[in-house]
Amino acid sequence: MSIKVQNISKSYNKIKAVEAISFEVNEGEIFGLIGPDGAGKTTLFRILTTLLFADEGTASVAGFDVVKEFKSIRNCVGYMPGKFSLYQDLSVEENLTFFATLFGTTIEENYDLIKDIYIQIEPFKTRRAGALSGGMKQKLALCCALIHKPKVLFLDEPTTGVDPVSRKEFWQMLKRLQQKGITILVSTPYMDEAALCDRIALIQKGSILKIDSPQNIIEKYDKTIYDVRAKNTYQLLLDLKNYPSQYSVYAFGESIHYTDKETEFDSDALKKYLEDKKHTEIEIQMTKPTIEDVFMDL
Repeated sequence: MSIKVQNISKSYNKIKAVEAISFEVNEGEIFGLIGPDGAGKTTLFRILTTLLFADEGTASVAGFDVVKEFKSIRNCVGYMPGKFSLYQDLSVEENLTFFATLFGTTIEENYDLIKDIYIQIEPFKTRRAGALSGGMKQKLALCCALIHKPKVLFLDEPTTGVDPVSRKEFWQMLKRLQQKGITILVSTPYMDEAALCDRIALIQKGSILKIDSPQNIIEKYDKTIYDVRAKNTYQLLLDLKNYPSQYSVYAFGESIHYTDKETEFDSDALKKYLEDKKHTEIEIQMTKPTIEDVFMDL
């Protein structure tokens, strides 16, 4: 077992950041913590990377206890925090050399591990880190987290604020790192990234709601989702919330995702209700559930 967490709790001024969290991550697995800002993801990462003490519970990373053997953990993990934290006045190459030196290694020694990533930023190796684009900063931070060949890689919201193309490239890089045997624990608020993990934990307000593979989570969802559209989306949302048999209603892109309390859903009755509310261009269609739908229900 690469990561083991047992009943970890942490509070700040009596406010629970994480509460009795337990889960395990297998070796070579990409495990995702999926949840919104404030769910407790960063606090949990800081505990597992030995930057913070838990109030209760125990945890181990790569077989080492996070309290008793914190120095051993720091030597065998890579950590990429949510905020860009490298030296902005140093160049790309200087940052990478510095972090390699800290761990008693060199860029050349572990170049094979970072090669696929580093070749994308190597043309800018003399540029100061602070002058890089968001995607380039992300790649540099990942290189610095990998330069000492860690057994476990912690990535705290690594794609937040990054353009869609760079997000896609980043996940492709993670898949390649997984093939090299590195265990990856990644947190993200983006539900679409959940499907790219082997297993995920849905987390909200410091508690884990469900743990399973993305496919199993969706397949076990037992409610029928309807995609409802009309010309005035905001008013549609308000009116659907007042519909007598609605079970759940929330915005989903350009449409509204609607679930009914009744087993036998009467779409004609709902359409007439909306027409009486002066809605036009009404569309009601059954749609497949997503991780986000399951999360909203939980």
